Amino acid sequence: MTFERFLSNMIKLLSKYYMNFVKGTGMTLLLSVITVVFGLCIGVLLHLIRSQKLGPLSWLCSGYIEFVRGTPLLLQLTFFVFILPMIFPGSIFKSNYFFSTAVALCLNSGAYVSEIIRAGIQAVDKGQTEAARSLGLNRAMTFFRIVMPQAIRNILPALGNEFITVIKETSLASVFFVGDLMTQYKTLSGVLFLGLESLIVMSLIYFFLTFTLSKLVALLERRLRASD
Repeated sequence: MTFERFLSNMIKLLSKYYMNFVKGTGMTLLLSVITVVFGLCIGVLLHLIRSQKLGPLSWLCSGYIEFVRGTPLLLQLTFFVFILPMIFPGSIFKSNYFFSTAVALCLNSGAYVSEIIRAGIQAVDKGQTEAARSLGLNRAMTFFRIVMPQAIRNILPALGNEFITVIKETSLASVFFVGDLMTQYKTLSGVLFLGLESLIVMSLIYFFLTFTLSKLVALLERRLRASD
């Protein structure tokens, strides 16, 4: 393929089908935001249950975290998209691939976020907790008023990196054609036979998203260090 032919194909692809990439980027960002928001909620809940040492419930949460972190994300997506609808044929999982993939991504992210929160809280000096308890604060007040505000400073950069990772992991959802960026690439390359051109455009979009977020995370880290 000559450079002139390649350039012509790129112009054709971007001029006629740019909306496909725009829609794919929007779907990728939507999946990422949903995953990060609900993954954060799940992660906080898992950590609270584990930290309270509620017997079998805490063991169940620990087992869930270890299982999710020890199995491939694609396997988990396949379970929610194909296996779960067979178990519950009348559920929303049967007809909505987007919902199934979003739930799988959220549960996966929640396990990792739980470990991020645990590491951030463990980085807080235990003397802070002891001082708060000696002043009469109960366990809940100590956690939310003393420990958590300090832990957030340690957690935020890692959560930013988790967001970057999630953006790349959403590409696995294209296996089920949910309309994300990778799905658009598969569709255009299959219909137009412009695989290389579509791949380059998609790669640049992914790079732009992750590079922008990485710079924002770095800026956040510098501001947090400056405030110490």
